[in-house]
Amino acid sequence: MNQFSKRIGRAAAKGFTLLELLVVLLIIALLAGYVGPKLFAQVDKAKVKTAMAQEKTLGDALTQYRLDTGSYPTADQGLESLVKAPQGVGPNWQGPYLAKDVPADPWGHPYLYRVPGRNETEAEIVSLGKDGREGGSGDDADIVYGL
Repeated sequence: MNQFSKRIGRAAAKGFTLLELLVVLLIIALLAGYVGPKLFAQVDKAKVKTAMAQEKTLGDALTQYRLDTGSYPTADQGLESLVKAPQGVGPNWQGPYLAKDVPADPWGHPYLYRVPGRNETEAEIVSLGKDGREGGSGDDADIVYGL
């Protein structure tokens, strides 16, 4: 075996062929196509759980507001009454009841506050879901926390 043949043999052993690279890229693309949608589905589920946790926190703050003032805020006073004392509430307001401003839901929409709530609740907090519209199903469904 001559010197030239030895060099070519070693160079070929060190590199990958184009076919091998294409096979690896195809495998990566197939895995990404399978894992990607499953991963994004988990993100949407996490946002729903986050909205539920935020609504519970807002509900707890509203309950404390009610204990201090004797009633839930009116629809006009809204959730902002948890951060700033509304006019006419009197000296019993012991807020702020939230450490920060009222958060938006995980999709960036403001939470709705209704007094009275539906289904015989005194009040309710509503996230309109991913689509930001009333109703819907799946990730677009409304998330309602009744008080």
